[in-house]
Amino acid sequence: MYQVLYRKWRPKTFDDVSGQPQVTVTLKNELQSGRVNHAYLFTGSRGTGKTSCAKIMAKALNCLHPKDGNPCGECELCRGIDDGSVMDIAEIDAASNNSVDNVRSIIEEASFNPAKAKYRVYIIDEVHMLSAGAFNALLKTLEEPPAHVVFILATTEVHKIPATILSRCQRFDFHRITPEAIARRLLYVAEHEGIGLDENSALLIASVSDGALRDALSLLDRCASADRQITVSVVQNTAGLTGHGYLFAITDCIIRKDTGKVLAIIEQLYGESKDMGRLCHELIDHFRNLMIIKTLDKTDSLLTFSQEEKADMKKQANALTLENIIYVTDILQSGYEKISRGMHKRTEMELSLIKLTAPQLDTSVSALLDRISALERAVKRGIPVTVSDSTDETAVSTETTISDNTLSDNPPSKQQSAENRKSFPATTGKSMDYNEIVRNAVPMKEWSDVLNVLKTHSITMATAFKNTKAYASGDYLLIDSDNELTFKRLKQPEERDRMRKAVLEVTGRVYRLGPYKKNEEQSSSKKNPMTELLDKARNSGVKVQEEE
Repeated sequence: MYQVLYRKWRPKTFDDVSGQPQVTVTLKNELQSGRVNHAYLFTGSRGTGKTSCAKIMAKALNCLHPKDGNPCGECELCRGIDDGSVMDIAEIDAASNNSVDNVRSIIEEASFNPAKAKYRVYIIDEVHMLSAGAFNALLKTLEEPPAHVVFILATTEVHKIPATILSRCQRFDFHRITPEAIARRLLYVAEHEGIGLDENSALLIASVSDGALRDALSLLDRCASADRQITVSVVQNTAGLTGHGYLFAITDCIIRKDTGKVLAIIEQLYGESKDMGRLCHELIDHFRNLMIIKTLDKTDSLLTFSQEEKADMKKQANALTLENIIYVTDILQSGYEKISRGMHKRTEMELSLIKLTAPQLDTSVSALLDRISALERAVKRGIPVTVSDSTDETAVSTETTISDNTLSDNPPSKQQSAENRKSFPATTGKSMDYNEIVRNAVPMKEWSDVLNVLKTHSITMATAFKNTKAYASGDYLLIDSDNELTFKRLKQPEERDRMRKAVLEVTGRVYRLGPYKKNEEQSSSKKNPMTELLDKARNSGVKVQEEE
């Protein structure tokens, strides 16, 4: 009969246990020194090795030839415990044996000496399921058991166990196993089972298992049934995961406020039978990763992704503020709760994403506070706020391209509001001398802030202007760059529009944009290097013969 992988590869010794050195090292030392406690409590999340360590402990206590605190696995008692023929080791499920009578039978049995083994060991799994009466009945025996009895209690919910029980046990906390440790174990098992498994697929299985090695081995078993050569796509299809590409695409739609495209993505995923609850959960995890990247400098220990995925995450994190990420996560969590309650999953998912891509439709308190906060920040920076049909529309004037020698002062666009015209009065329409504008230009101190804001509108444009400088001169903003491609971008209406919006957000002013080139006076004021050398020679008293 086929044996599933998590049973076949259950650890046989403490050295085989993955990711729990804080437990295994202490237990081995106790066994080697002979300082065996009468009651142990193993607590931690599912699939972290609690029951496995309890069984190893039971074998190590009774092994005839222990090795460094580990059971030998070959003696009569070790083999008998493995096949269940040694009756002195009892494993009890408290979920189905939780009454006072069940505990009383354990107490009665404990008074008898073991038949074959040295210790009579009781492993009570899910001990938090015992009734209050059962705990009270166990209390006295747990405190002062016979010398030949050892209790090992295991639970996932330690907060449900009475304090009187906790105080009588030696407690060991099992941590969630790291994705790296799970991936190493999966690769080891796959190699011995003849299963093709690459590192990226192992890491994906590890991240899905959420720190539970048993769940990871179960998923590996299912993937191996689908295909003996396991790839990332095989894991995604078997586990019902949404590919990371969809997560990045949906996040881009949220950043750009593209409602139509995000609904089209949901339509495609729904047609591929993707579970909307799972998709929402993965989106929450994705924005949690963006929050980690936004908050911390070093994220290698917290995020287990390829370098390409980390680079893409960093780009998206730079395009969002921390407030945006928290707000999006809050909306998704609210949608996930509604999906979990059995409502129409697709509709709830679509409503959540519409709220995120069209914020004016969200009338919740958190959404209104977020919009009010954005208005307050705009007012503090001196940005004019106008009332229009579109709540996120910003009044930005249009402009003509600035030539190298002259700047045309065109009147403001018709789109500019009356309030905006008061703040930025129209010019007379006459041509201005370019050299005069350059002569009065001063460096813009807020230029780095402008580039940071520009990332929220266009990451590629912000990258193109990364090493540039800017100079302000009246109503003109001149950009200094050695790269001609920078100015080619600036000539494109959409790119120029993004730059104007970024400048407006930071400075509260509307500028006309153009290239920065030093005027002729500044250029001519520079001396020839040979002339400077001759002047220095004359000043030092050296006779210099000049050509006629």
